[in-house]
Amino acid sequence: MPLKSTPRRDWLRSSASRLGLVSIAVLSGLAALPALAQSAWPSKPVKIIVPFAAGGTTDILARAIAPELSKAFGQPFVIDNRGGAGGNLGTDVVAKSAPDGYTLVMGTVGTHGINKALYDKMPFDPVKDFAPITLVAGVPNVMVMNAEKARALGINSVPDFIKYAKANPGKLNMASSGNGTSIHMAGELFKSMTGTFMVHFPYRGSNPALLDLVGGNMDLMFDNLPSAMPHIKSGKLKAFAVTSSQRSAALPDAPTLEDAAKLKGFEASSWFGLLAPAGTPPEIINRIQQEVAKSLNTPAIKEKMLAQGAIPSGNTPQEFAKLIDSEITKWAKVVKDSGAKVD
Repeated sequence: MPLKSTPRRDWLRSSASRLGLVSIAVLSGLAALPALAQSAWPSKPVKIIVPFAAGGTTDILARAIAPELSKAFGQPFVIDNRGGAGGNLGTDVVAKSAPDGYTLVMGTVGTHGINKALYDKMPFDPVKDFAPITLVAGVPNVMVMNAEKARALGINSVPDFIKYAKANPGKLNMASSGNGTSIHMAGELFKSMTGTFMVHFPYRGSNPALLDLVGGNMDLMFDNLPSAMPHIKSGKLKAFAVTSSQRSAALPDAPTLEDAAKLKGFEASSWFGLLAPAGTPPEIINRIQQEVAKSLNTPAIKEKMLAQGAIPSGNTPQEFAKLIDSEITKWAKVVKDSGAKVD
């Protein structure tokens, strides 16, 4: 038998209904919080740490994509140069930053491929402490010498260089952008495979090393092609060969070191890519990757990079992670075989 309606029963029924609606609203609001937080990113400037001095290829590539990301996301993407320890100092800052998408690093083959094998103690794990975003570009290195010094010593080719270096061990100085960089390791691999010895001088980035090379304080460098290109074109540096397995379209007259000196299997290229601290939300990682890939595919940026000798990528986080794993394995063997040590 149905209960008779009374004012008290009507009030209780109405209150329960209101309470149910409030509960649904609260639960819906809580469920929407992650989505709101996600859509709010970025709500402030994003920092891209370049773990080398300004002016080198790592810096050049970071500054090429930063304005595009700023336009895409409506917030400044600011470059912060923090050189030292072969890129380890600046990279470690990112490894220990909050995984909120506001601190990224332009990692390199040195920071995320070579250094793990070269340094006895690493402040970070290149795999566990990072979330790969995308490979920005691959770059061949180029063997360059101070042009005036090369003329004075009668060195016009790689065989000439090897002949002089063998006859004068330790008399030539080899600059690099820092211990563990591909610039350093290309030189160590060359020394190992040719039986030559040059004194290694590590700098805090490619640009300061190049300035001393152009100025005559250094003799030789295996620099990244984009940062060396202006000095090659000006005639201040003499380019002997590229360190990649194939010639570079940006420097077509330069042979590979494998061909120039009959060094079978010689290959020591560089790469540069964006990474975030481990634990950064996948939604943020994917959004950045998509915008970087889009910017690298614009004619202006693509043509500029290719002209400098860089090959733009923009691959997926998963593809970039696989590259890092394979490079760690590859360079561990190179470091062991060459006997390279941190100076």
